[in-house]
Amino acid sequence: MTKPTSLNSALPNERAQLPSAYRGRFAPSPSGLLHFGSLIAALASFLDAKSFVMPNGRSGEWLVRIEDIDLPREQMGAKAAILRTLEAFGLYWDEPVLYQSQQSEIYQDTLSDLQQKNLSYNCQCTRAEIKMLGGIYQGHCRTLKHAKHNSAIRLINQHGIYQFDDLFQKQDQGKVECEQALAKEDFIIHRKDGLFAYQLAVVVDDIYQNINHVIRGCDLLEPTARQLSLFATLNCSTPKYGHVPLAVTTKGYKLSKQNKAPAINNNNPQPALVAALKFLGQAPDPNLINENVDDIINWAINHWSRDKIAKVKEIRIE
Repeated sequence: MTKPTSLNSALPNERAQLPSAYRGRFAPSPSGLLHFGSLIAALASFLDAKSFVMPNGRSGEWLVRIEDIDLPREQMGAKAAILRTLEAFGLYWDEPVLYQSQQSEIYQDTLSDLQQKNLSYNCQCTRAEIKMLGGIYQGHCRTLKHAKHNSAIRLINQHGIYQFDDLFQKQDQGKVECEQALAKEDFIIHRKDGLFAYQLAVVVDDIYQNINHVIRGCDLLEPTARQLSLFATLNCSTPKYGHVPLAVTTKGYKLSKQNKAPAINNNNPQPALVAALKFLGQAPDPNLINENVDDIINWAINHWSRDKIAKVKEIRIE
């Protein structure tokens, strides 16, 4: 794929414009190795894509994106290790891996476009100041015309979307509802330290890669509301979202790189694969643990059911 010089030129190709096409993705950060919680998210997104049959008889497409824009948090060697783990677990991607660290030009182009349209502004408020005011940013800097130096950039949030359809976490009339005040906040799209914000990068990359299905963990339910508002600001169609339950320990901590969750074992992937399928409610045959990885994955694709996933935000594991 040739890299466009701007977001406006990153137009969907004919394949992705088809309403019956499926393009999903798994987007880990290289702040650590993949753990059991990561496997759950990767497996769910992979199976949802590969169980989808397009009109041409092919399965949905599954992409991998490495979210490596936060260099200070990156663990040396994690990028390559993540890809080796996905391969060891039979999760093969359909296009070259996209690295966010190579997307700076298109992120900057998007920031410039928003600025030219008066849809963003510089902000010098600190976290401590916002916390003192209740934790929700009130738009203090919107009209102050701060210089770029020592400023973050915030989006003028004209949409404030706080309800959305979710493929798994269905609540009132099938909608997921997030905290309204937080969803309506003018949120940061470029950090004061000079780094592109997650919300900006993830939306721009989903547009760039023509992603139309996003399957991930429930820790990203609240950010989804902000991302939907940014999609609307950019006048781009939104993916379908599905959030699977988080794996939490008996102490209530989610399995995460930040909480130093242990890496999954590339040399013996079968037990973790079967355990992840159980976690996702797919009721795998216990004998699958004795099969090779490809057979387990094929079984999982053929038996994948969205309806079997628990409609809860977290599940405790031993």
